[in-house]
Amino acid sequence: MSDLAQVDKTVDARGSYCPGPLMELIKTVKAASVGQVIEVLSSDQGSAKDIPEWVKKVGHELIYNEKAQDGDYWRIAVKKVK
Repeated sequence: MSDLAQVDKTVDARGSYCPGPLMELIKTVKAASVGQVIEVLSSDQGSAKDIPEWVKKVGHELIYNEKAQDGDYWRIAVKKVK
């Protein structure tokens, strides 16, 4: 588990399927301030690939992308940098 980043907001998208978690993240990032870290909890395996691709495309920073200790979902943190 990554405890290095201070998470400012958490989007719990467990139970929703792609592109739901990504759309929730995009909405939350737009409302966030520069420098804030948003963590997404997603049970959709596609999020572990789609969210990092989106982060790279738009120029934010991926803090971590990992499976939770119980293995039922992913924890993905993104820092808004612009």
